[in-house]
Amino acid sequence: MLTEINPKLPMRDKAVTKEYYLGKLGFQTLGDNDFDGYLMVHKDNIQIHFFEFKELDPKENYGQVYIRTTNIDEIYQSFLDNKISIHPNGNLETKPWGQKEFALLDPDNNLLTFGQSIK
Repeated sequence: MLTEINPKLPMRDKAVTKEYYLGKLGFQTLGDNDFDGYLMVHKDNIQIHFFEFKELDPKENYGQVYIRTTNIDEIYQSFLDNKISIHPNGNLETKPWGQKEFALLDPDNNLLTFGQSIK
């Protein structure tokens, strides 16, 4: 039986990634250990892990995570209020597949898409 998934995304600079996810998106660090070249964050019921990849070219990074939520309007507005950049093609909208979605890019160009079912 599968119970959960914790995506692992690349990061060039742990301090920058940590500041973005904790300081801007409201995540918290997971656990008490601080591993060299590895970062684990969580918010509500999700975790995202990051591994250090100093040579990463953000223009060639295709890391993506789809995050389901039950309060997409509030999350979107809070990100706007906190001046978090929304992906140029990722403004909040209802998609033909029955999801209300928006997206943003983290400092390493990992795409975070937030979605809520409207059905």
